[in-house]
Formats: sequence, C-alpha cells, structure tokens
Amino acid sequence: MGAFIDGVWQTQTHFPTDTRGAFKRAASRFRDSISTDGSTEFPWEPGRYVLYVSHACPWCHRVAITRSMFGLQDVLPMAVVDPLMTDQGWHFSDNPGTVRDPVFNLEFVRELYPRAEPTYTGRCTVPILWDTVSGTIVNNESKEIIRMLDAVRVAEGSSEVQLAPADLIVESDRWRDANYEPINNGVYRCGFSRSQEAYDEAVEQLFGQLDVAEARLAESRYLCGDRLTEADICLFVTLFRFDPVYVTHFKCNRRRLVDYPNLWAFTREIFQLPGVAETCDMDHIRQHYYRSHESVNPSGVVPVGFLPDYAEPHVRG
Repeated sequence: MGAFIDGVWQTQTHFPTDTRGAFKRAASRFRDSISTDGSTEFPWEPGRYVLYVSHACPWCHRVAITRSMFGLQDVLPMAVVDPLMTDQGWHFSDNPGTVRDPVFNLEFVRELYPRAEPTYTGRCTVPILWDTVSGTIVNNESKEIIRMLDAVRVAEGSSEVQLAPADLIVESDRWRDANYEPINNGVYRCGFSRSQEAYDEAVEQLFGQLDVAEARLAESRYLCGDRLTEADICLFVTLFRFDPVYVTHFKCNRRRLVDYPNLWAFTREIFQLPGVAETCDMDHIRQHYYRSHESVNPSGVVPVGFLPDYAEPHVRG
C-alpha cells in the first residue's frame, strides 16, 4: 500500500484514519466524463478507452458487471491487476484471471497517475477509465463510470439491459447513496478501525442498514421495485464478498449474509443474471483481502472460509 505526495511515491503501513481511529476514504480525484454527443472533451469512440480494474475490488466489480451486462467487451478493453496489493500498490502479472496493461505494458497501476498529473497527491486506486488518445485518466469514480456506460450502451445499441432508467434514477441514486456509507464503505470502516469506538459505530451502522435493505427486499424484488437498477448492482458487490471475507477479515460478524433470507436470495438472483457470474472471481477476492492487508492479517494466511453456493436456486419471482 502506498500513495503519491506531490508526485513522489511513499509507502504507508495503515489505511488513513481520523483522530478517533475511524477509517476515512479519500474522494476520487479524476471526475471528467466521456460523452456520446460530443459535449465533453472525451467523445466516445469504440476502442479509444481502457478500463483498469481489480477483480477483488467491489468498486471495480460494479464497473465490470455493468460492462458485461451491456455487452461492451469488444469496444471497451479491460486490464485486470493481480489480486495482491503490495507496498507498491496494484501490479500486473501473468497469474490466472489477470490481463496485462494493453496501453503501456506497465508493471504498476501507480505509473498511470503521474502520466495524468505529474504532481498528483493521493492513493492510486482502481477502477480507472483511461483515454488512449489524450493520454490521461478520464475518471476513477466507479459510480460515475457506470453511469457513463449507460450512455455508451445506447450509442452502441449493444444491450436491452438498462440500469439507469430515467423514471428511476432519483430512487436508484437514493438507495445507492443510502447504502454506500453504512454498507459498501461500512465494511471497510469496520475492518480498518483503529479504536473500539470507531469499530462499534461502524458495525452498528452496517447491520442497521442491512436490516433496512432486508426489509425492503421482503416486499420488493429489487431496491426500486420490479426493475433492476444501478443501486442493486452496487449493493450486490458488497454482499457477494460478505460471508467469504468481511465476516471474518473485517470483523463484520454479528450475522452472516445467509442469515438474511431476502438479502441472500437477492444476492443469488443477481449472481445468476446474464453477464454477472463471469465477472465474479472469488479466488482473486480472497487472495487480495487476506494477503494484502498486513495491518489486519499480518500472517497473510488465507483461511478456508465459508463459501456460499451462489448458484443455488433463488426462488424469487
């Protein structure tokens, strides 16, 4: 793990926390947008942009699922890093499930950031949407990238799946944002807490919002009714990792996902939708979390763990 400070790479021992020991995730730095109508400096062209992702990372998983469900694999290449994140950050390898950098054949993801901004300060995260023409990072915020891909889907006419229908965008965004801090980021707040107070607060909020989502899915097939939206994908990527990793590694052990009938059935249904299962690499996920976070698991031992059967019939109508 590490970060740039004024363009100089420095290694770090712990993920950043505040004075209370609570984990604080930094905001994404690059927030431009590709456009299908020429309204931005990054016009959509098939093959022009490259996604850099990790199969282990839930934020990347959102993007990979959207790309797959929209059938954009042939027009939007994707590089996939090794699951192990070292003190040099994410790196590329020839290990199973990885895809080498097709643009520069770089060794480390961090080498992209100073190419986009020589004096960059911050962590070098994925996903990254890279423009091969202007040679810069367009965006490294997952929720914005998946919204862009919806416009690309329309331009390419590549899929009937729609995750951001105009009449549900407000409600989908509301659910996505309501789940983000207590659930998506909440598991990290539990795992990277450096005080009992910070952990207790995070774990209460996590399971409180899981209860809210469980109640919603008891009365509704998806978070926004009977149609799948971005909010469902954003929730799924955390739930998919919950029992195999977060329960043990991040101390999110008040209940397991399988103890929630509706959340567990919802997770199985999303996993079984066309285009989703092929984006799910549990080996990368487990290898990354248990081996990369030395402050949480110093031994790097990957436990046997509890692996739910996501292919089990979900019996949801």
